[in-house]
Amino acid sequence: MKRIGNTELEVFPLALGGNTFGFTSDEAQSFAVLDAYAEAGGNFVDTADVYSAWAPGNSGGESEIILGRWLKLRKKRHKFVISTKVGQLDGFKGLSPRVIRRAVEASLRRLQTDVIDMYYAHIDDAETPLEVSLATFDELVREGKVRTIAASQYTAPRLAKALSISRRHGWAAYVALQTHYSLLHRQEFETELADLAVREGVMVLPFWSLANGFLTGKYRPGIAVESVRADRASAHLDARGLRVLAALDAVALSQESSVAAVALAWVAAQPGVGALLASARTPEQLREILPANQLVLSAEELRALSAASA
Repeated sequence: MKRIGNTELEVFPLALGGNTFGFTSDEAQSFAVLDAYAEAGGNFVDTADVYSAWAPGNSGGESEIILGRWLKLRKKRHKFVISTKVGQLDGFKGLSPRVIRRAVEASLRRLQTDVIDMYYAHIDDAETPLEVSLATFDELVREGKVRTIAASQYTAPRLAKALSISRRHGWAAYVALQTHYSLLHRQEFETELADLAVREGVMVLPFWSLANGFLTGKYRPGIAVESVRADRASAHLDARGLRVLAALDAVALSQESSVAAVALAWVAAQPGVGALLASARTPEQLREILPANQLVLSAEELRALSAASA
């Protein structure tokens, strides 16, 4: 288990993303994935109020509803750390006090809980002063509705400013950051965010670390893959993408592990990264990524993968 910053929250090193719940996984399939994750020792599930609003017939909150039902039926709430987010759902966009207040109550109801372990600002809101949104988040912590707060998709300057404001006022501060980071998307995190996270003790949980599934290794030239993410994943089938796949294949063979686990293990080994975040549509997909939790790559393997993705 890993401790989140200086909080009391201890989490499994691989957080399970809930973005498939109610989207590519119906309730029964989602329950099967959650059961398999819990059986493997997992205790950290990440969702958002906007999941899975993009699916036909959905309006948002579907992922939270499914997760809330599972936690209640399996009687697992006391054993799990649950994170959700505010700021991107239609009707609840931005980080104004009114939006945050209404959104947190809706998420609590859907999750069937009285407290959210980690509440994310899903995306920075330039329209609302940081002092205003952070003051509201602090109130939620003091009221016991939220244990900790975190940020998603913040730039280094904005995250640094938010941390400074919270420190100056003695308010609850962001303890974690979700940001886009993978072997195929490096510059955004490696330029400034990594150093800031290390310096401030903010746990980083990268998202899209498998590049929409491309880094699972199932996308190859001439092979058609049936997936809602196929177009975005297949876009990586260029010289660089193929070079990275070749390097991943070599390390996976040496480690007797999956390509997906190796890709995630590379991310986990980078400075500033505190835990992994990945989703699975089926228990079989989950088994492909779980080894990343314990996989240790050699310095030579890390260099080879970094060089291939440069």
